[in-house]
Amino acid sequence: MFNLRNKLLYSTGVKDTISVVKKPKSTSNVEYCLDLIKQYDYENFVCTLLLKNTARSCAIAVRSLNVEVAKVKEQTSDPKIGVMRLQFWEETVDKCFTKDPRNVPQHPVAVQLYKSLMNSRLSKHHFLNLISCRKQYLPQNYFNNLEDLEKYAEKSMSSVYYLIFEGMDIRNIHADHAASHLGKAQGITQQLRIAPFAKQLNTIPIPQDLLIKHNLSQEDILRGKSSKNLKECVYEIASRAYQHLMKARSLLQKVPAKGRDALLPAVPVYNYLDRLQKVDYEILHPDLQKKSRMWLFHLWISHFQNKY
Repeated sequence: MFNLRNKLLYSTGVKDTISVVKKPKSTSNVEYCLDLIKQYDYENFVCTLLLKNTARSCAIAVRSLNVEVAKVKEQTSDPKIGVMRLQFWEETVDKCFTKDPRNVPQHPVAVQLYKSLMNSRLSKHHFLNLISCRKQYLPQNYFNNLEDLEKYAEKSMSSVYYLIFEGMDIRNIHADHAASHLGKAQGITQQLRIAPFAKQLNTIPIPQDLLIKHNLSQEDILRGKSSKNLKECVYEIASRAYQHLMKARSLLQKVPAKGRDALLPAVPVYNYLDRLQKVDYEILHPDLQKKSRMWLFHLWISHFQNKY
């Protein structure tokens, strides 16, 4: 889950760092990527640290790329500039897949991605899905319906898990099935988590069809106006996320044991949905904005028990 405070900082505009990234000489490409994930995607950062060897290296590359493309919308107010930045990453993926180091841009994320491709057989279309879904929603700040949100979550979240499984050399239909559902659960939950910051981020995380169904307006969301209708709407969305999460977990015994740690982000997703239920789906409740560390304990237990 992205660090919303930092997302707000980036929404005010920062220096373009795409073509050349200046980093301290003592900082390696891996350290740069880890710092990037830690800053913007802390929960997944912690889960990544529990992976081993090649799997961790692959996850670092994939998640740092995902952070970079996810930041584009917050960094740019002009969709045309945003498209150019996303095209840079599309071209970077293409260049990395040529397996020629001379083609790879001198950007830490690009270099780490190239190294992962040299060590693992990764599918190009999963990388491109991470980028294309961001490009599709760059000009608009809402989803038409819950199904559109699910499709977006599939491309922006599930693709990450598909790639990490490939980095583990796991090509298993049940693992991919679990990854698909977890990605959807995580993507839907992420939209709920940014709802209190809708105005600052200039986004409407609640799909339009549900706003209409529950007699809500975009202004209600942007103003952070709490109501019974909003709680019912949030309950419907959270229920869909929970269904996907439970389906992912129901496949535990069918997912290869060595690959289950890749799905550990299920723990913080469940933690948030559980906390949301405890405040009766009051999405603006102040308790939801407090940092919760209990998920870290449950994460370690799940890791120790080889569950997710």
